Amino acid sequence: MEKTTIVAIILGVLVLVSVVQAFQLNGLKEKVADGQLKVSSSSSTPVTSSAGADKKTAALPSSVKNLPDMVGGC
Repeated sequence: MEKTTIVAIILGVLVLVSVVQAFQLNGLKEKVADGQLKVSSSSSTPVTSSAGADKKTAALPSSVKNLPDMVGGC
């Protein structure tokens, strides 16, 4: 096989995969809009928001507890 034929086949497969994914995404959007599918987080750790008077503390993993306040900032 020639190089251009192989590249054309790979490009065709990639386009086909992207079309299938576009249809799947459209179907998911319709299910969410109709209320058939519930969007939720798979995290078991409670998430807190600092915006508000009700401040709750979340349990952090031990790897996160010892991080500096600013990472990569000035």
